[in-house]
Amino acid sequence: MHKEFVMGNEAIAMGAMAAGVSVVSGYPGTPSTEVLEAVAKRNDGSIYVEWSVNEKAGLEVAAAAAYAGRRTMVTMKQVGLNVASDPLMSLAYIGVKGGMVVMVADDPGPISSQTEQDTRTYGVFSKLPVFDPSSVDEAYEMIQTAFEVSEKYNTPVIFRSTTRVCHAYSAIDVKDNNEYYKRDKADSEMNGFVKDSNRWVIFPRLSYANHKMIEDRLPVMGDELGELTYNKLTAVNNGKLGIACGGISYAYVRESIQGMSESTDTAVAKAVSDIRVLKVGTPHPFPEKLALEFLDGLDEVLVVEELDPMIERMLLMVAGKHNLDVKIRGKITGDVKNAGENSVESVTDSVRSFTGIDSGEEANAVGATADSVEKPELPVRPPVLCAGCPHRASFYAVKQAMKGRKAVFCGDIGCYTLGNAKPLDMVDTCLCMGAGITMAQGFSVVEEDTTCFAFVGDSTFFASGITGVVNAVYNRHDMVLIVLDNSTTAMTGHQPHPGTGKTMMGDIVDKVSIEKVLEAVGVTEVRTVNPLELNKAVETVKELADKKGVKAIIFKSPCIALFKPEKSCTIDADKCINCKKCINELGCPAITVNEGKVVIEPSLCTGCGLCTQVCPTHAIKN
Repeated sequence: MHKEFVMGNEAIAMGAMAAGVSVVSGYPGTPSTEVLEAVAKRNDGSIYVEWSVNEKAGLEVAAAAAYAGRRTMVTMKQVGLNVASDPLMSLAYIGVKGGMVVMVADDPGPISSQTEQDTRTYGVFSKLPVFDPSSVDEAYEMIQTAFEVSEKYNTPVIFRSTTRVCHAYSAIDVKDNNEYYKRDKADSEMNGFVKDSNRWVIFPRLSYANHKMIEDRLPVMGDELGELTYNKLTAVNNGKLGIACGGISYAYVRESIQGMSESTDTAVAKAVSDIRVLKVGTPHPFPEKLALEFLDGLDEVLVVEELDPMIERMLLMVAGKHNLDVKIRGKITGDVKNAGENSVESVTDSVRSFTGIDSGEEANAVGATADSVEKPELPVRPPVLCAGCPHRASFYAVKQAMKGRKAVFCGDIGCYTLGNAKPLDMVDTCLCMGAGITMAQGFSVVEEDTTCFAFVGDSTFFASGITGVVNAVYNRHDMVLIVLDNSTTAMTGHQPHPGTGKTMMGDIVDKVSIEKVLEAVGVTEVRTVNPLELNKAVETVKELADKKGVKAIIFKSPCIALFKPEKSCTIDADKCINCKKCINELGCPAITVNEGKVVIEPSLCTGCGLCTQVCPTHAIKN
């Protein structure tokens, strides 16, 4: 054993490697991305790693390898599980042979997501076991246990982490190479894929039989998982109050209670001294036996968890099932906030209220709301497109081309969602990955006097955009598809995709051509333009907007993070009339006002030259 100081996502990757994972697939999405990247970085060549075209594809790749007896993992963020839910639901019935972990990172807040959906609820929905780590070191150990449980019960398991565990850092005890899990290759049960249509082909009769088996095993699994060290109960005492929690909220509860117990106010310290705490590390199937032990003799329970009131609902069910006279309080009762992240401060407020302590009494308690020092408000820093981002030029070109015309601009998920910000104001809708393409078609049906645009990035085009284009061609919709091709998956950290010509195994492969894909599915008007050539970009948009049917413009220019700029633009003070058109129309963060004069910040400017084409007096040079 040796110690390493690592991020939570890297700890999860290292734990999977220690468990003997053979295949890792997934699709990038914050806060999950670094898990797969860490496996690739530490890979000695014995593990197959791929960024799949989307989460559905990734899950199916991992499932097939698990059918053949290999330990596999698929990674994604919480909204990605929606994409993978079709195979997940069926796989829950079919099962696996080798251990398979579906690693999903939830994003309370949300910090970088469309939703705050709770993957634990997917566990209940799919009837799959769920593991919920509360710390970096626990995540490292827990995922190894997850593989063991998966293999024991021949079922995929969900490993649900959250942002504050994924992106936290901690020193952990790491197993050395000779301690890594090694499966006996001679074991006949693990000797590759064994054909058996009665096991691997999902027909209604098999589904019915397996559904019954799953329902029968869930309570057994719940009791067994409840005995794992990831679930624990503080020593049973004579107190009448209890707190139930799970995941990172357990860390907040522990810190809150510790801070209050060390308070100089004896009333505060005494109020928390007898609180019984239940930590739920495997929320599904729920550890009912442990919950009964926790509830025994309590009058009231406060449930602290992030996102859905899952533990709260399960405790209500257990109390009702066993006729226990105990009041369960939490999100449902309004005693804990029902959206957003928890924190030590918010948990402390809830605990103080729960124990009957006025939150204003104790300014020195950890997390107390009263504060003797008045802090200034933090400055608002809205997200914006980077200086020199080619997407700014693409949006501006379309905006200029459509002046005076009725148009709708359907956006998508990626950096280019930031095109909604003023002064561009070029994203009218944004629903989910790939939806912009099909929503533009819906608008074209009901608003025939509107020119309908759909913006999609190159990575998202491959992930979930192609089917929408096929739908448009097949149903003869009238729309303009704008593919913003910056040659990377920029939003999640510049991962490769089918159009980049490189895989996560380090292989250089043929690039999948977006132009050829569009032509192959029947788009007859496809143009590729550099958006930084503004006049040509504007004229191309005007030309195709006047044509009927499905048209596509590929605005191709690399992400500014992929190259080093040669020099920044400069302003000729003698020519500048201070009209601020460059600021008011582009919104580039490199162009600012200093002492009433327009200036360019050289440390931010990439020299893209878009502003030089907008300036009416040609005062800006590059």
